[in-house]
Amino acid sequence: MLKKIKTLAKLYSSEFIEIRHHLHAHPELSYQEFETSKFVQEKLHGFGIPFEIKATTGVIGLIKGKNPAKRIVALRADMDALPIKEENDIVYKSKNDGVMHACGHDVHTTCLLGAAKILHSLKDEWEGTVKLIFQPGEEKNPGGASLLIEEGVLEDPEPSSIFGLHVHPGLAVGKMSFRAGKVMASADELYITVKGKGGHAAAPHGCIDPILIASHLIVALQQIVSRNNNPHNPTVLSITSFQGGSTTNVIPNEVKLKGTFRAMDEEWRFKAHEIIRKMATELVQSMGGEIDLLIDVGYPSVYNNEVLNELARNKAEEFIGPNNVEQTELRMGAEDFGYYTREIPGCFFRLGVMNEKKGITSGVHTPTFNIDENAIETGMGMMAWLGSSVEF
Repeated sequence: MLKKIKTLAKLYSSEFIEIRHHLHAHPELSYQEFETSKFVQEKLHGFGIPFEIKATTGVIGLIKGKNPAKRIVALRADMDALPIKEENDIVYKSKNDGVMHACGHDVHTTCLLGAAKILHSLKDEWEGTVKLIFQPGEEKNPGGASLLIEEGVLEDPEPSSIFGLHVHPGLAVGKMSFRAGKVMASADELYITVKGKGGHAAAPHGCIDPILIASHLIVALQQIVSRNNNPHNPTVLSITSFQGGSTTNVIPNEVKLKGTFRAMDEEWRFKAHEIIRKMATELVQSMGGEIDLLIDVGYPSVYNNEVLNELARNKAEEFIGPNNVEQTELRMGAEDFGYYTREIPGCFFRLGVMNEKKGITSGVHTPTFNIDENAIETGMGMMAWLGSSVEF
């Protein structure tokens, strides 16, 4: 079976590189993937794979092999792009100005479409059912995964496990990486308004200076990580935006702060929320100001089931050889795949796309991100191999 999958992946690779070019040239923002969704639907229809629509633009396909009830596996890809202006000089450069597939979701969608064609071509030679999840809105709260789960994507039929891949610009093409347990962080957004009393900068005694208060608050918030969190528990709190005032001689009435809080441990995550609220409120009020604080709870952390991760890693070693399978580094980035791993056992792994000799080294979320497209053959083949063979 492995040999047949690898043969078809190689045979179909040029077709799916062209599919990736089309997707890359026509990126759409989160929850606006209307044309992308239509394109995926057309491809599945052409392959002869039935599908349904969920969460407006999500596409859920179903491939039944022999004895469909024996095992049910879900394979997931995301479809949305980012609000970034592409700077690559390529023939398939984004045609939608200011929108770019800078996180590789065009690659993820392409690999899952390729796996779908392979699995459908060989459906009489493997047992079970594969659910294909083409998901909208990974890049933006509340996360397309949460919307699909609310609409029953993990039901009827209910998969026993789910797999997802993500491009890795720091890993050479032809390689993959895996990590058991905690693999990516939760992500919550912080929105803080510090309210004071504005006035002339030469008469600060008649004001309540929100810039001074906000400055103290930013420094104080760092104590939440450095003095409340176990040092062995990865956590990040970053204030990323400070907006207040517009000239040199006026103290403004208010300052707006934005930031992010990341954590690997869900219990600590929500304990930290309470510490943030208490510290921020008391500090601001002690300096005479008022505060509005919103913690927008985002994606949960991604947790790879240990047994499933080991099964997937073994399959990868069979597919590309043990020397090409590495350990994924712990990452404080976030992924709404965490919603799936909160519900059922999941494995989220990395696909190498870097080629230093070709100058393909830019990171995700940058205007020059691109991939060595030999990765598509590897990615689609691996997803098909997982879908056809993992029993959990």
